[in-house]
Amino acid sequence: MRVTLLFTLALAALIGSGDPRPAMAQSASFRPAITVNDAIITEYELQQRQKFLEILRVPVDIRAEAEKGLIEDRLRSQAAKQAGITLSPDQLNAGMAEFASRANLEVEPFLQAIGQGGVAPETYRDFVTSGLLWREVVRARFNQRITVTESEIDRAMSVTANRGAGPKVLLSEIIMPTTPGTAIEMRDTALELVPTLRSEAAFAAAARQYSAAPSRDRGGDIGWIPLTNLPPQARQIVAGLANGQVSDPVPLGNAIGIFRLRGIRQSQDISQSDISVDYAQLLIPGGAGAAAEAERIRGEVDTCDDLYRVARKLPADRLTRETRALTQVPADIAAELAHLDENEISSALSRGDARVVLMLCTRRATLSASAITVPVTATDAADGAAPAIDPSLGFAQGPNRDRVRDELTDQKLAKMAEAYLAELKAMAVITRR
Repeated sequence: MRVTLLFTLALAALIGSGDPRPAMAQSASFRPAITVNDAIITEYELQQRQKFLEILRVPVDIRAEAEKGLIEDRLRSQAAKQAGITLSPDQLNAGMAEFASRANLEVEPFLQAIGQGGVAPETYRDFVTSGLLWREVVRARFNQRITVTESEIDRAMSVTANRGAGPKVLLSEIIMPTTPGTAIEMRDTALELVPTLRSEAAFAAAARQYSAAPSRDRGGDIGWIPLTNLPPQARQIVAGLANGQVSDPVPLGNAIGIFRLRGIRQSQDISQSDISVDYAQLLIPGGAGAAAEAERIRGEVDTCDDLYRVARKLPADRLTRETRALTQVPADIAAELAHLDENEISSALSRGDARVVLMLCTRRATLSASAITVPVTATDAADGAAPAIDPSLGFAQGPNRDRVRDELTDQKLAKMAEAYLAELKAMAVITRR
């Protein structure tokens, strides 16, 4: 269930059009059109789904897509019934609200908007119900079968996986942390705040007062980042902004985000200037045994974190680790790093009379310049109004491992769900009247 930018624009057009069509046409036919394992789909339901798809501006054969969607909805609901899965009223209300929020609307205005397009509230409710039930079916059936390894996360975050490619946005952010007890209050605060953010200076001042992300000290500026640094719900909204435009509040789980777009680049490739490297250097005193010690260390460590164990009894200046833009790395180190994969070691360099054990920790194309050059540390509230800075909030540092793990889990679940639905469809008795 995805709402595109076109959907948002279509809703805006409907809201402003004063379309007089009623939500439920009096002449609608309720005769059976399709039967799915003895469950009936009426002609009226098909008409309603077609109108909904027209609002979404789905670029396909509307009638065929409506039939396909309703058949699959019946199969999903039947699978949920067989598994004993039901929804509580709170789950349904939350699902309807979440879907409507993708168009920056609450449920009632959303229903009014699609109603002007001829879509009944019951049609929307049934559409959301089917999707929510299916999500629970898939989780119950497949969640325990899915594992995401640390190496899979490493690959997904790497330059070789093209992470960081695609459009890049110049962005400012206000990230307001929430708890279950403060979520409604913070949402209301964010809604009141957005209309006041008419200039870059106003946005920067609000970021310093309300944001808990490390970018607060820079007025919310996070510089250029790949659009894919953002979670899907924020990515879609930011992609639809014009330069200088401020988003409506975006729910982010444990926070609410407000974004100001200041520029966009459409390049699809990763350039050298976009790459940052996290690397470690361990100095081994020179001498006949230095090469042998370097080889011993090479065989003992698997990741950069293991170097801390190797160096725990050495002087503090023997081991250094830093993250830099690749263009800012000393030339001799950059040349060695170019030959290394993540967690590989080179011992070809020397510093004075010391051999250098050089290890590439990560190579990324998702960090903004501000994340590379500004240390990220938690701080107490600067004054009575500003919340404490939380280094885990904000998007300058790229997607974290937990988010990538969730993405990979969702991808695997989606593949399993697709195969399961195809199996249900192959076994179903489907007739058209």
